[in-house]
Amino acid sequence: MMDEFVTYEAFGAVGDGMNDDLPAICSAHEHANSLGLPVRTKSDATYHLGRRALTVIIGTDTDWNTSRFTIDDSSQPEDHKKPLFEVRSLLKPEQLQIDQLRRDQDQIEARPEHDCHVMVENDTEKVFIRKGKNRNNGIPKSDCFILRRDGSVEGPVDWDYDTFTRISARPIDDTRLTLRGGIFTTIANRMKQDVGYNYWSRNILITRSNTEIAGVSHYIAGETAVGHPYSGFLNINLCANITLRDCFMSGHKTYSTIGVADEPVSMGSYDISVGRVVNFTMINCHMNHILDRSRWGVIGSNLCKNILLQGCTLSRMDTHMGVSGTYTIRDCKLGYMGLNAIGRGILSVEDSELYGNALVSFRSDYGSTWEGDLVIRNSRWVPSCGDTIWPYMIEVHNDGTHDFGYPCSMPRDVTIDGVVVDDTNHPDDYTGMFIFADPSRETGDGSPPTEPPFPYSLCRRVKIRNLTTKTGKKWSLSPNREMANSKVVEEG
Repeated sequence: MMDEFVTYEAFGAVGDGMNDDLPAICSAHEHANSLGLPVRTKSDATYHLGRRALTVIIGTDTDWNTSRFTIDDSSQPEDHKKPLFEVRSLLKPEQLQIDQLRRDQDQIEARPEHDCHVMVENDTEKVFIRKGKNRNNGIPKSDCFILRRDGSVEGPVDWDYDTFTRISARPIDDTRLTLRGGIFTTIANRMKQDVGYNYWSRNILITRSNTEIAGVSHYIAGETAVGHPYSGFLNINLCANITLRDCFMSGHKTYSTIGVADEPVSMGSYDISVGRVVNFTMINCHMNHILDRSRWGVIGSNLCKNILLQGCTLSRMDTHMGVSGTYTIRDCKLGYMGLNAIGRGILSVEDSELYGNALVSFRSDYGSTWEGDLVIRNSRWVPSCGDTIWPYMIEVHNDGTHDFGYPCSMPRDVTIDGVVVDDTNHPDDYTGMFIFADPSRETGDGSPPTEPPFPYSLCRRVKIRNLTTKTGKKWSLSPNREMANSKVVEEG
């Protein structure tokens, strides 16, 4: 009779926390993948994942329940950039012919065998040309979206393409794979490198679409005065329809290095890293110490479509190089690094509590751009975790002098409805909070730069209802003269 599930012990795992169980775990999953069987671990085992450059390929449901896993990075592993696990589809990539694409196109002539996660790229054009201490020359113009069997597109196409230098089509499995449980502890690396970044993996890489990660916990131990960052204990990349549910993540210690501008820059690890994912959802995921400024922000994302956080407690949520479609924060608590955004579509904050310097910060290193609308409803904001500060609810900064590779703008329409601001701690000369920071950071005679080469478009309309402050002081729109004199506010 065929076994109902596969165990690590059947392939030689000891589970005593000392012996290297990684080879046995690799063999167990290889067997499970070949037969389409689920994997289940011993609930009281502690599996040591050793130093070897091996990656476990997970292609079937896996229940780690209350098993513990030890990742000891305090001594040099064979390859610190190699993932320990990869949740991967067992379907083969498809070949796809696309001649051109237009922004927001919703139908393509191609008819794939399966629904696919598609990534397209044109490396002859650059976007997200970063400004500041971590400045760079940008990345190739690229998009990701779901292409259905009938040629319909899910996930808004962001750019026009007349040519491509790369197209990939990864089939989306019809059935959902669930990775459940497991208590992981990483004993942090002690790598010393004074200049630049040297990211570590030793993580769980998820590239399979239609996957749910439920109840995984990750802890950090043994951090010292030196170390280099991790690229995400959960590193989710090039896939679609991903849900993290009931997971516990940890903040990492922040280190320093010398960046490309030959100046010191902060260097931190994400416990969750998300890149080129269509439809990413986090439900009831938590961490401790969300106001601890010595810890790096727990999550960063790039180039995603449609993000939802619901019922989560995290030190921050960040979209570095953009999110398109919907970006929703609902019933969440976000800590000292707050909510950061770049992109286009509908950004909404609902029934949430935030502690960042701004309630929403549009990243200045990528142009403080949001093409679309911002909605904030029934939420509470404690500026800078309650430290003494003059509050600016929406942080923007773009003086129009830098080419980011795309036009930049404030949100088109902003709705603020039912928001409470705890501005109890403020400077002595405080006269009331501002809705927007001054995007141009006016200097000298107070005039913004005349005819900047890359103009920054201002907000078109601000609708405000039931906005209250603990001090009772009236808010103002912005210290920027042009914005302050505009007629964009509607109250009531």
